[in-house]
Amino acid sequence: MPNISIEVSYKELLKDVKEKVRKAQVKALVTVNQHLLIMYWEIGKLILERQEQHAWGSKVLEQLAIDLKKTFPDMQGFSRRNLLYMRKFAAEYPDLLIVQQVVAQISWSHNIRLLDKCSNKEERLWYANKALEHGWSRNVMVMQIETSLYERSGKAITNFQEKLPSAQSDMAQQMMKDPYIFL
Repeated sequence: MPNISIEVSYKELLKDVKEKVRKAQVKALVTVNQHLLIMYWEIGKLILERQEQHAWGSKVLEQLAIDLKKTFPDMQGFSRRNLLYMRKFAAEYPDLLIVQQVVAQISWSHNIRLLDKCSNKEERLWYANKALEHGWSRNVMVMQIETSLYERSGKAITNFQEKLPSAQSDMAQQMMKDPYIFL
């Protein structure tokens, strides 16, 4: 009988260690992503500043992309197109604190889609927060953008406030905001 107890105990130990390793891996990925996005913001800010100072055109970004690829051959993300996104990223979020608090918490591909599909910062930040809150993949977030969740959220016209007691009208109004109800 003692062998069974040792085997069960070992399986629990193995399960617990695997869980710790997986949690640490996720934390490491999140940290790396945050640093990567802050670096992209800083590069974008440098590009913005230098283009303003020297009136550089798009040829400079082409050359910068070539030189960065030569300097960092094992790194991806230094294409001309991505440098343009970095520039736009810094232009749309001039405050690094916003980047650190919200948009650095989601992936670069999430941020690119937000830059492409949302017309203003308020909307982008709303979707970024919702992606964090609900754990949306990039594709789910894009679907929510394309189905205008931001515009629909909480803006359904109802007569709840006139017809229901206060507590019920608030709850009914909140239910109307749920993206999974009344699409």
